[in-house]
Amino acid sequence: MTLAQQLAQGAKELGIALPAGAQERLLQYLTLLQKWNRVYNLTAVRETQRMVSEHLLDCLAVAPYIGENTILDVGSGAGLPGIPLALALPAARVTVLDSSHKKAAFLQQAVTELKLKNVAVACDRVENWKPAAPFEVVISRAFSDLAEFVALAGRHVAASGHLVAMKGVHPYDEIAQLPKGWQVRQALPLTVPGLRAQRHLVQVEAT
Repeated sequence: MTLAQQLAQGAKELGIALPAGAQERLLQYLTLLQKWNRVYNLTAVRETQRMVSEHLLDCLAVAPYIGENTILDVGSGAGLPGIPLALALPAARVTVLDSSHKKAAFLQQAVTELKLKNVAVACDRVENWKPAAPFEVVISRAFSDLAEFVALAGRHVAASGHLVAMKGVHPYDEIAQLPKGWQVRQALPLTVPGLRAQRHLVQVEAT
């Protein structure tokens, strides 16, 4: 199975209809990621077939629950999940935030090469960053536990918005440690094609 076939089949299993040209740009993104990864060590996953399932499909699995909103990807690293979400949701406005200058340089290169007009790159620590406006969705993937995520990024959430944390096993202990004033809207199990691991999407909102 080619990478294109693997991605197309995975998207079909997720029930996602990718916009025209998105599949080609997602694969172009992986090519760019592999190229930069040799020098900058952006991801521990080296094989492209694993990247399709562990990176692209893992991120695309949350797209149906995100919507075409203003999105902040905290601790974006290599652009995950922000860049796949931006390609799957072209009407969304995505900001990818990372404090590493090397990673921000890669993100800017990806935005340029993929012609991502709906993505902005910010290089700063989330607790110090001062955006012009809050976001409807603030998302993270392997950034921190829920309590720290709320403490650092909660102020970036719009009044009607929510935090979204991409997790592995159901984070019962983390949910129990949420600070006062925050609650779980829902915690959804996700099935990612080709990924033999538990995945959950946890949505947190202010009470």
